[in-house]
Amino acid sequence: MRTLPKAHLHLHFTGSMRHETLVELAARDGIVLPDALVEDWPPRLSAADEKGWFRFQRLYDVARSVLRTPDDVRRLVREAAEDDVADGGRWLEIQVDPSGYAALFGGITAFTDLVLDAVRDASRSTGLGIAVVIAANRTRHPLDARTLARLAAQYADRGVVGFGLSNDERRGTTSDFAAAFAIADRAGLLLAPHGGELLGPDSVRACLDDLHAGRLGHGVRVAEDPRLLDRVVARGVALEVCPVSNVALGVYSDLTSVPLPTLLEAGATVALGADDPLLFGSRLASQYATMRAAHDLSDETLAELARMSLRASQAPLDVRTAALADIDVWLSSAGAGAP
Repeated sequence: MRTLPKAHLHLHFTGSMRHETLVELAARDGIVLPDALVEDWPPRLSAADEKGWFRFQRLYDVARSVLRTPDDVRRLVREAAEDDVADGGRWLEIQVDPSGYAALFGGITAFTDLVLDAVRDASRSTGLGIAVVIAANRTRHPLDARTLARLAAQYADRGVVGFGLSNDERRGTTSDFAAAFAIADRAGLLLAPHGGELLGPDSVRACLDDLHAGRLGHGVRVAEDPRLLDRVVARGVALEVCPVSNVALGVYSDLTSVPLPTLLEAGATVALGADDPLLFGSRLASQYATMRAAHDLSDETLAELARMSLRASQAPLDVRTAALADIDVWLSSAGAGAP
């Protein structure tokens, strides 16, 4: 699975951090990490209720607190790129909410500049194509989302390719964020809100109707509504499916319950993603490996999943063309029993 060329379209900024980097940076500054991020890592998580999500978010916030210098940010981006390359990544779209880091790094604009500079450096050093999706937090006021949408629009030709909406989808009202997504849409950005993970098909429907999503963060529970799934397929809305995190958060009981075959049989475009490897203990190639084991996927199906990840990406044409050609090479080698 690590030799299969692929794009990574669902990776959160702090959640991309290596566990050993978290521990090292915390020790440097005397930050005491909870057992769930040290001895008991990866933590046992559930988002079945608000208490479970609060625990997940608290661990994420603790992890974010170890990023204290520009060099920490550069290290995180570089290591995320290195890890994706090791997993066969050819293109990465990393998602970040600058407001979560603004207080320590001089504001949302200064932090965005830092991230984009780190992305350029990491791309040069690793050869991985990297872009940024700026995401608003649905637990905050919709006016904050408009501010971030305007920020994303300012960087639309400088490394920012999309605008998202993350955090607990049971919080806030999706339609309240429509104005922010309209700003991003006018700037030509990909619209990629989270939906259809913690909540069912109605969450997907709201993302389509109110936010005009072009891609859905997760979206996996659209499988529960065949007519809505047909609509997603007809509109060509790609689903960023993150199997390991779905199970870790209690959306599904086990990996065999993740309805990937249902989505594929309906003709959906699916891009597998790792979500937050720091909290779920599983990176990009593992998503392919676990789905292969859980659903007995053929080499041809795995190759098509990789192709879909590239086609659903905002990667430049030359990056996509080269990677798609290399997938064909991988598939022919797989047929010969090489990988």
